[in-house]
Amino acid sequence: MASTEKKTLYTADAVAVGGRSGHVRSATGIIDLEMSVPEGLGGKKGATNPEELFAAGYSSCFQQALLVIAQRAGDKLDSGTEVKCSVSLFQEGEGYGLSAVLDVDLKAYDEQKSIDMVRQAHKICPYSVGTRGNMEVELRVKGKAIPVKAEDNAGVASEK
Repeated sequence: MASTEKKTLYTADAVAVGGRSGHVRSATGIIDLEMSVPEGLGGKKGATNPEELFAAGYSSCFQQALLVIAQRAGDKLDSGTEVKCSVSLFQEGEGYGLSAVLDVDLKAYDEQKSIDMVRQAHKICPYSVGTRGNMEVELRVKGKAIPVKAEDNAGVASEK
């Protein structure tokens, strides 16, 4: 197997002040948001929270991984393809954690091809790779949970 060197492609920078009741701003200024505890937990309306930002990033990144998988196979995704990401904050004992559900609707593909593509995307998506082994991620196709094989949750973004 040929050795590959890790090459940084992009670095995003953001600053938070005041924690969950503060403010976040990206270095580019594109993200400039008031933060709050989720409204359902007593936070203020009209502000975002880390889980919402994580869900937005993960769904976008996972959809890009699906685009890559489709392109590698000589396919094209339907323009209406959707990836919904639900990120849950939970408390376990004294600690806190996150879990995620990715629900994918590829529109144009049958269930088995959709399942195969979602599994392949889960292997290469940077968010999936970064959270692997650290948080529970459930994969779904059109609302139906799909089994995740042990080998789909091991390793990093490499083709073996």
